[in-house]
Amino acid sequence: MKVKIGDICTLKSGTSLKEDVLNTSEGIPYIKVSDMNLLGNEKYIVSANLYANKDINTKMIFPKGTVLFPKRGGAIGTNKKRIANTEICADLNTMGVIPSQKIRPLYLFYYFQNIDFGELCNGSSVPQINNTDIAPMEIELVSLEKQDRIIANLDKLQSIITHRKQQLEKLDELVKARFVEMFGEPIENPKVWKTELMNDIAPAVNYNGEFDDEVWLLNLDMVETQTGRILDYLYVDKNEVGNSTCTFDTSNVLYSKLRPYLNKVVIPDRCGYATSELVPLQPVVSKINREYLAFMLRSASFVKMINEKVAGAKMPRVSMGDFRKFAVPVPPIDLQNQFATFVEQINKSKVAVQKALDEAQLLFDSLMQEYFG
Repeated sequence: MKVKIGDICTLKSGTSLKEDVLNTSEGIPYIKVSDMNLLGNEKYIVSANLYANKDINTKMIFPKGTVLFPKRGGAIGTNKKRIANTEICADLNTMGVIPSQKIRPLYLFYYFQNIDFGELCNGSSVPQINNTDIAPMEIELVSLEKQDRIIANLDKLQSIITHRKQQLEKLDELVKARFVEMFGEPIENPKVWKTELMNDIAPAVNYNGEFDDEVWLLNLDMVETQTGRILDYLYVDKNEVGNSTCTFDTSNVLYSKLRPYLNKVVIPDRCGYATSELVPLQPVVSKINREYLAFMLRSASFVKMINEKVAGAKMPRVSMGDFRKFAVPVPPIDLQNQFATFVEQINKSKVAVQKALDEAQLLFDSLMQEYFG
C-alpha cells in the first residue's frame, strides 16, 4: 500500500541558535550541512562542530531516527541524506523527516536514497526544498517485519559495497606509498635524482594517427578525482567532435590543467579525443615511462606546488609556463620499469575488486528499484 510521506512522518526545518547557547564540546549536536561531511557521519550523525545547551526549547530538537538532508542552496544537489543517531538540533539550511511508529528510520532513509533532490528544488535564484515538496511523496508502506527484511538486505549489500571501495582505496594508497618509497616526493627530490624540464621530457603532443568513424570523447566529468579512473566512456561520431579538443593514444598521459587540486591524471588505454582542458603529455620513452610520470603528477607534493601556480579565480587553471619549466626528477629507467610492473600487478587486483563492486552495486540498485520504484 502506498502512503504519503506527510501522512506517516513529521516534517520539520531547522532553526538558528544564538551563540550564547552553543559550545564546541558537549550537549545536543547542532547540525549544519557541513557536519554531514565529518568523518564518521557518512550515514549516521554521530558528531558535530557545535553543540547546544541541553536546556534549549524542546521544539528545536529532532529525535533519534530523524532523516536529515540539506534544504537550501547548492548543497541540495549533493543529495546528502543522514540519520540522527541521537537527539539533535539543526540550522535553517537543514530539513528533518521524523518517522512515526509505522515506519523504520532506516527504511525511510533508503527510500530517500532513491530520490534525486536536485530535481525537487524550485527554480528561484536560491534553490530550496519545502514541506510541500516532501509531504506528497508516496512510499510503499509494508509491515514492520518486511521493512526489517528489506533493511537487512540493503545493509548487507551496502556493507559489501563499502568494503570493496575501501579495498580500492587501500590499493591506491599502496601504489602511492610504493612510489614515495622508491623515488621520494618529487618536489623535495630527496634521492637527488637528475632532473630535466617537463617540456623536454614529456612535451604536449597530439596523436596524429587514424580514427574510426566513431571515436571516444573524454570530458573531465568522466575522470575520477585523485585516481584518474575513467567513470564513463562516451563514443560519438567523429563529425560531432568540437574544435576545443586534443587527440591522444596509449603513449600519452593526460593531465588536467583545470582545477589542479582535483588531481585528474589519466593513463589512457585507447586512442581518442579529449577536452582541451586535458593536456596530452608524451613521455620520452628512453627517459621516462607513463606510470612514473602519472604518479609523479598525482603526488601530494606536486599537486600542492602546482596548485599555487594557477590563474583565474572561478576557473583556476595551471600556468602552463610554470608547468613546462618544472624540473622533473628522472630516476634510472630500469627503476621506473620496476615501478610500472608493480602498478600493473596492482591494477589487476583493482580490476577484480572493481568487478565485484560493480556487481554488488548493480544488485543494490536493482533491489532499490524493486522496493521503492
